[in-house]
Amino acid sequence: MTKVKKEKVSEEGEEAGTGGTERSYQELIAHLNPIAQPLASKKLSKKLYKCVKKAAKVKNIRRGVKEVQKFINKGEKGIVVMAGDTLPIDVYSHLPVMCEDRSLPYAYIPSKVDLGSSAGSKRPTCVILIKPHEEYQEAYDECLQEVSSLPKPL
Repeated sequence: MTKVKKEKVSEEGEEAGTGGTERSYQELIAHLNPIAQPLASKKLSKKLYKCVKKAAKVKNIRRGVKEVQKFINKGEKGIVVMAGDTLPIDVYSHLPVMCEDRSLPYAYIPSKVDLGSSAGSKRPTCVILIKPHEEYQEAYDECLQEVSSLPKPL
């Protein structure tokens, strides 16, 4: 019996090892919320993850619903990145409206686990505000342009 358990553990370990960022985009899209619009493409998602990683390096991000909401209300500018697989939806369903009122660009990405890990955290994160900074300005501007060009939901 123990051999069977060890085999299962090793199989799960291998799956978990390849599971982090290696899960396919299609698999992640299968678990999205109905409100996850506009959804970033696979290419844009990678760019956003890289931009979040660079911003986290210089400590220029706001993470979490409470903190992002507070700084949006204070008038801080940046790109709002939300995870599309967050449940319950009520946790952050008010944020897109706040972003549209203050003309902040926002986009949904498929995975909160990947969003949290790109921010340098072991915990999943459902919302991040990326603030502009001269160290990663080129990547920020590119993401800003692409996120702004995404079609807004009705």
